Amino acid sequence: MLLIYEQFRVDLYIFVSMQSFSIIIVSWNALHHLQTYLPSVCATKHLRYEVILADNASTDGSAEWVKNNFPRVRIISLDQNYGYCGGNNRAAKHAKHDNIIFLNNDVEVTPNWLDPIERMLDSNSSIAVIQPKIRSRKQRTHFEYAGAAGGFLDKNGYPFCRGRIFDTVEEDIGQYDEATPIFWASGAALVVKRTVFHQMDGFYEPFEFHMEEIDLCWRIQLAGKQVWYCPDSVVYHLGGGSLSADNPQKTFYNFRNNLIMLARNLPSRFLIFNILRRLDLDGLAAFKFLLSGKTRNFGAVFRAHFAFYKHIPRIKSYRNESQLRIRKPIASINGGYGKSIIASYFILRRRTFSLITGKSITG
Repeated sequence: MLLIYEQFRVDLYIFVSMQSFSIIIVSWNALHHLQTYLPSVCATKHLRYEVILADNASTDGSAEWVKNNFPRVRIISLDQNYGYCGGNNRAAKHAKHDNIIFLNNDVEVTPNWLDPIERMLDSNSSIAVIQPKIRSRKQRTHFEYAGAAGGFLDKNGYPFCRGRIFDTVEEDIGQYDEATPIFWASGAALVVKRTVFHQMDGFYEPFEFHMEEIDLCWRIQLAGKQVWYCPDSVVYHLGGGSLSADNPQKTFYNFRNNLIMLARNLPSRFLIFNILRRLDLDGLAAFKFLLSGKTRNFGAVFRAHFAFYKHIPRIKSYRNESQLRIRKPIASINGGYGKSIIASYFILRRRTFSLITGKSITG
């Protein structure tokens, strides 16, 4: 009897000390994705996790299907479509566990994907955000565009990934199988400590879509925590479910949100110069769209600039009120690239991460 009691105490201690996870999936009229990908999420092999569906007022029967087929999934029914940022922020308030995982509705996970993440969290209390390895659901041997093997940011604020730079996506042959600190983790599969997420006031909702995870990770690093890539945890992302790469609205979000993100997080002494430089580079990108016959994308860049100007009062208010008063140059932050990724890729023709790595990337 004593041995049974002691074993029970050991088992209870292990259970209580385990990392726990609240997996949040935001969805809007994507029943087809839920039917395809939710079964893998609910088949996760871990003792302490929950799955939450944040339903953005879908009209395709998504909530009903999940309720009937996966009754253990908690459903948060929202009164309207709040997008990625708003939907996740509202659902996060209902999370019960230590860590929140924001998972896109078109992500397939592997059965033991949480175990390496748990080990990484246990290994370093400074780690607040983790991204698993993200492979393509369409081409399973290759990395996926949105996140790949961890996100980085160049001196001008352009994001790129290990395994994906602009349109060059690499095959995964183990070249990025080393765990490493990164600048940002992809919102397709984003693990963040619940207390830290709430301390940061969650995602910045005016972004709506795109750049919100980079902004969050930047703020978390400025608060003294770390963002890491976990290669032993593997997921598969379909991608492109919300807006296609050439969609003018996606162009608008990317250009507007990037400027807002830079203005929110750059040190004051770099702010004006960096913003002016980005506006010039954006102008070049706009004319590239025009020369390619993409007139709507050309217009989207300038719409993004006007929307940024309109947003400046809110940026000033944030910078004055934010507790993150100590801001650092991009190159001095983990995952910051002190050079131009555009120059490295298009001029020097270094098309893969391994060709551009060096002392200019902090890590």
